[in-house]
Amino acid sequence: MDYKYISYEKKDDICLVHVTTSGYLNLEIGEEVFNLCKKLIDEGNMKLLLDLKLTKMVNSIGVSMLIEVIEILEDMNGELAFCNMKPIVEKTFKIMGLSNYATLFDTQEQALSSEWK
Repeated sequence: MDYKYISYEKKDDICLVHVTTSGYLNLEIGEEVFNLCKKLIDEGNMKLLLDLKLTKMVNSIGVSMLIEVIEILEDMNGELAFCNMKPIVEKTFKIMGLSNYATLFDTQEQALSSEWK
């Protein structure tokens, strides 16, 4: 499957997912993120880190896609974390409650060098 707006790489036991659009995480991009995360989970990856450095905003549909990923990982004792968020994206995640179920890191380096949860 080709992914237009995302890429990923393995860093030890963490799958680092780069959201490479400089726009909104909306339905189209949210579906790509969900499909890739689901594929990675199905392959046995239980720690996913989404790098949102280029993402300007996440709308409610994008948030709902991320919640689906969180629910799948919770059922499998996996973990989801986010890094490099713009202040408005971090605020949106806190308002929508995602920060209660996923860890938020300032940088990719911080996320890769720390224990989650």
